[in-house]
Amino acid sequence: MNSLIRTWLYLVSGLVSALIGWNIGQVLLTDFGWLKQIPELILFPSVAVSLAVGMSVTEIFVSNPTRFKLSLRTAKESLKWAIPLGLFSGIISGGICQILFMPAFRIPPTMVRIFGWLLIGGFAGLAEGFTWRQRSIEAGNKERADNRLRASAFGGLGASLMAAIIFEFLRKSIGDQLPGLQNFEDPLGFGILGLCLGFVFSCTSSPSYLVALRAGGGFEFTGDDYSGLGADDDDLSVSPSINQDSEGTIKLSFINNSEMVVIEEGLSIQLPSSGKIHIGAAAKSHIRIPALPTHVADLELKGRETILRPNGKFFGVIEINGQKLFSKGSVTLKHNNVITFYTVQNNAINPKKFYRFVYYNRFLDPQA
Repeated sequence: MNSLIRTWLYLVSGLVSALIGWNIGQVLLTDFGWLKQIPELILFPSVAVSLAVGMSVTEIFVSNPTRFKLSLRTAKESLKWAIPLGLFSGIISGGICQILFMPAFRIPPTMVRIFGWLLIGGFAGLAEGFTWRQRSIEAGNKERADNRLRASAFGGLGASLMAAIIFEFLRKSIGDQLPGLQNFEDPLGFGILGLCLGFVFSCTSSPSYLVALRAGGGFEFTGDDYSGLGADDDDLSVSPSINQDSEGTIKLSFINNSEMVVIEEGLSIQLPSSGKIHIGAAAKSHIRIPALPTHVADLELKGRETILRPNGKFFGVIEINGQKLFSKGSVTLKHNNVITFYTVQNNAINPKKFYRFVYYNRFLDPQA
């Protein structure tokens, strides 16, 4: 999805979520008149829950735009994080602000408002981060998951501070010129808060440009791995696997399981940002697949560019998106390219046995 479209969707979601929360609070204050004595304790939880839910649901649908039903089920699951976190932050921030607004404390309203918004933004970030952590295959990498959660939480704090500064500037710069603005301060302030949260989360939740190969057809589980018992390199009992470089410069691992080495359907191999990956049946191949030629191709990685360089003798066993290669020329891979390697039997291509990967350079659709 285009980054500009993502940003607009997050901005609209943040604005709408904040205003929905404010309107819910107004309805409660109107229908239950006695609640008007504690307005912050009603408005803050309403806005906080609405923002937490809105940002979490937006993250799910924007990150997985092609699978609506799956996203809908995931969105329902996210409510168990978003609602409690939003309610908790709203009650805490609203209760503290309600107390600090009392004349006896003589604390400037601006400081109280900033404090309350910081809590709302921080917990909205936590809700968004926990939602991502529960659904994304990238969360299998603990370091990546922790960094993403911190980015969401601190992003929410930063967005709240930015919204408070903008709001206070508008109040002081145009408040005197527009006396009626005081009647709309709350929706204006929460609307700015929602916009800032939406903008920041559109940045912190941007797709991860992790280069990966997702194992597909041919890698179905067929039983326990008995490699290491003296099997030859081309023995079919050897399971497809990933290997580390003898010099330690090439480190391959599965995104959701750093301990496994056997390639199975559905697992994604995270590739380094630079280097050359050897593919073939040889024992020292980085991606070792039985019944392929000893060396069938290399993957050369240069930042966000990945080039497939076939072995000049065996380019005929490779397909890209269903089209066989007809030369030994290199191919620059694109996101979602399907790479198929056909096995060789008696020096001839076996059309019935193949291994298939899907190439990713970002994780927009982790459940695809």
